[in-house]
Amino acid sequence: MLSPDAPVVLLQHHGLTNLSGKTGLTVLRYRPGPVVAVVDPAHAGASLRQLTGIDREVPVVASLEEALPFAPQVAVVGLAPSGGRLPPELRVDLAAALSAGLSLASGLHSRLAEDPELAALRQPGRWIWDLRQEPPGLSVASARAATLPGRRLLAVGSDMSVGKMSACLELAAAAQRQGIDARFVGTGQAGILISGAGVALDAVRVDYAAGAVEQAVLTAAAGADAATLVLVEGQGSLGHPGSSATLPLLRGSQPTQLLLVHRAGQTAIRHQPGVPLPALPQLISTLEALACLGRPAAADGPPPRVAAIALNTGHLGALEAAAAIAATAAATGLPCHDPVREGGDALLATVLMA
Repeated sequence: MLSPDAPVVLLQHHGLTNLSGKTGLTVLRYRPGPVVAVVDPAHAGASLRQLTGIDREVPVVASLEEALPFAPQVAVVGLAPSGGRLPPELRVDLAAALSAGLSLASGLHSRLAEDPELAALRQPGRWIWDLRQEPPGLSVASARAATLPGRRLLAVGSDMSVGKMSACLELAAAAQRQGIDARFVGTGQAGILISGAGVALDAVRVDYAAGAVEQAVLTAAAGADAATLVLVEGQGSLGHPGSSATLPLLRGSQPTQLLLVHRAGQTAIRHQPGVPLPALPQLISTLEALACLGRPAAADGPPPRVAAIALNTGHLGALEAAAAIAATAAATGLPCHDPVREGGDALLATVLMA
């Protein structure tokens, strides 16, 4: 619904400098199409590059009204608040966007198209896209992805919000530079906004979650051959007490390889410090054991293994990051790279050699 070349304005209210705005920050970093303005009253007039480190020149303004001179066509909710509910402070700018003739795209659990006040403001020919919806026609998974040719790499995280999608997108960009056929499967709101396709996994009933992933992978891999690399965005974490996403992703994608994504130095769940993370070797062995279950006996190739570690070192300086990468490689016996800091080429080479 959101075309790749549509000029968008991001509604980033108080989310430019923290993880509550991770959807919009990812769009800013990876969307190839135009982002003409960012709305964040807390940082209006500031430099986006200085605030975020993202190498993109986009004006930061205080309101949707101030963004209109930049000619956006679509307003995109860039926030991912806990529980996915519409933050009250966004309503004024959502209404202003619709009144000005813009379309809306939102990954919130709150259904904007079903909000009577907002729906009444939608102009003719415009749309409200609530992308966090269960796809129609789902069925229970049946390991059909195991029959696909080529590689299927699933990103799995030691915690939520550690960079699973970013790692996949960096791999996809590196593959594109090298002329490799790589397909990205978005499984969350930002990934779908960037790629235009995928499945919002957390909007799917649990019985159909693996089937939804399977359907998305089969669609993305249409026409693939033995050289194709399908990159499946991970969600959640086995170590998080509130997450149930890893198993449906494993079952639905039937990966040939896993990529473990971890934040350097993190030892406990980010927002639940009383829940320790397992040691990485223990987590790796658990992931590999689970990936071998629910796999057809006739599946081609060896059992899926963790091919590498993608280490998030964004909070570290260059020397600290290099030391953390080396220490993680030594502790796990696996290649380790930070694809956001380094670019995805070295990590891609490791994946293709594994």
